[in-house]
Amino acid sequence: MNLEEKIARINALYHKSQTEGLTEEEKEEQARLRKEYVASVRGNLKAQLDNIYVQQKDGTIEKLSPKKK
Repeated sequence: MNLEEKIARINALYHKSQTEGLTEEEKEEQARLRKEYVASVRGNLKAQLDNIYVQQKDGTIEKLSPKKK
């Protein structure tokens, strides 16, 4: 199931929960799909952040370093 299909299924389950209610299996499916979706978004964001470069005033280009705690 690709991301668009997962989003469509999450939305369908949400709308069903608002009108009829969900069975236990559907609640578990909804939770699993939401978890997969959030993991996908976080992974994509991390990949984008890992590929950010900053050009300094002197013209050098450096990879953005991770935030230090």
